[in-house]
Amino acid sequence: MGNVHKSLEVVGTSESSFDDAVRVAVKRAGQTVRNLEWLEVVQQRGYIRDGEVREFQATVKLWFRLDES
Repeated sequence: MGNVHKSLEVVGTSESSFDDAVRVAVKRAGQTVRNLEWLEVVQQRGYIRDGEVREFQATVKLWFRLDES
C-alpha cells in the first residue's frame, strides 16, 4: 500500500537569513508533528527598519506522512 501525506503551512522568522527562517519553521513544526518528509517555500518577505533588513520571514508548506492504521 502507498503512503498518504497531509500538508500544513507555517511561518518561520529569523534575524539572519531566509534559509534560517525555513530551518526555524521546520524545527519548530517537528517538535509537535511526526513524520515530516517534504517542504516547499511558498513565500519570502523581510522587515525593513532604518533602511536595513532586520528580519527574514518564510512561509513554508510542510508535508507529513500519515501513520498506518
